[in-house]
Amino acid sequence: MEITRETRIAEIIENCPQAMPAFMEIGMHCMGCALASGETLEQACAAHGVDPDEFLVYLKAFLETA
Repeated sequence: MEITRETRIAEIIENCPQAMPAFMEIGMHCMGCALASGETLEQACAAHGVDPDEFLVYLKAFLETA
């Protein structure tokens, strides 16, 4: 799966459930919340004070080793 800043959080978790720990490490503990279903990676990062580009690099590396 290609993950970009515009990919919805719910889509990432649905297709890559092993990504959940990476989100939790940066304080995104609400993977099942209503916002996650429509929120993009960029929007979620902004809401949690995380640089989306840095997190995207981290997430892709995390998924390669998961």
